[in-house]
Amino acid sequence: MPQLRFVNVTKRFGKVLALDRISLDVNDGEYLCILGPTGSGKTTLLKLMAGLLTPDEGTIQSNDRRVNEVGVQDRNAVYVPQHYALFPHLTVLQNVAFGPLARGKPASLALEIASETLDLVRLSSRAQALPKELSGGMQQRVALARGLASGAKLLLLDEPLSAIDARLRLDLRHKIRDIVKQSGLTAVHVTHDQEEAMSVGDEIMILKNGRIQDFGPPQRVYRKPAGIFVAHLFGGASFFEGIVEHTVGETALIGVRGLTIQAPSRMLTLTSTVILGLRKERVRISADQPRGMDNVFRGEIRSVRFLGNSREYLVRLSNGDTIASRNFVENEAAFKVGDEVSISFRESDVMVFEYPAQGLLKELEVG
Repeated sequence: MPQLRFVNVTKRFGKVLALDRISLDVNDGEYLCILGPTGSGKTTLLKLMAGLLTPDEGTIQSNDRRVNEVGVQDRNAVYVPQHYALFPHLTVLQNVAFGPLARGKPASLALEIASETLDLVRLSSRAQALPKELSGGMQQRVALARGLASGAKLLLLDEPLSAIDARLRLDLRHKIRDIVKQSGLTAVHVTHDQEEAMSVGDEIMILKNGRIQDFGPPQRVYRKPAGIFVAHLFGGASFFEGIVEHTVGETALIGVRGLTIQAPSRMLTLTSTVILGLRKERVRISADQPRGMDNVFRGEIRSVRFLGNSREYLVRLSNGDTIASRNFVENEAAFKVGDEVSISFRESDVMVFEYPAQGLLKELEVG
């Protein structure tokens, strides 16, 4: 049974359409991550879930009960905002204990819960400090601890790790998921970090302009995105405009400015215009002509980025198009700008999309 259900929910702010007919289920015990550019409606969605906003149209249900007008105090949910909202006159420990106290826990138990939660976010040593004495990242961890300690069954996290340094962020995101799972909670986690979403989410939802672009398990969304925008936002890709020249069974030959790319046909129509997408890590780069690959082209290295455990290359093909390739350092020799190389990829690596009505560049816009 879904713990939370949205049915054709719409929210406006004046003339701005923030959410447009959103329908979704958040199941009991699920960890849902929401990705999308600034202004896509992510925070508005969380506030509707929390009861901080009411929808203009549609229905919100919690455990099969309509809760459109039910306030935040009467929902079994806690909203952890991006901008902390701590009580400035209370210590860190008192801030975290506020939730258990508000839910009727004895003071001694509330302080015990608060202390254990502060230890989780590595702030036990600052328990008696005031919020103004903490850095922004520390304040965000206090807000996170307060949400975790509240006892609510639905945890709504708005960019909970954005102000925390990279090393601690990696550790905390998995600890949050562990707590949610071990405690039987349900979590909705808004983030701009695609890796964060993939590593902790049971399901991922992509928003753009107040509409759901994709919704599903991380592996499916990454490998078979619902559209061009999702493929671009979620992992990045190189895109090419092409025309279907020939189809044989499940294989199509796509003409791309003088080159022919072998791709899955997906019942494509001859002479139709399509968009091809290729993930960086699916594009191989080598000095010699590789064997056993469906697509092989020559090109010239135009730029190189060292990323620690990998290198990212931008290669200009003979037709003038550029393609990105990401190779792990230990598995390949380093190339330099100006080197001539072979670029190769399999037919199954190619993502094929219908040509968007508004054009490729407009479809790729994230703002």
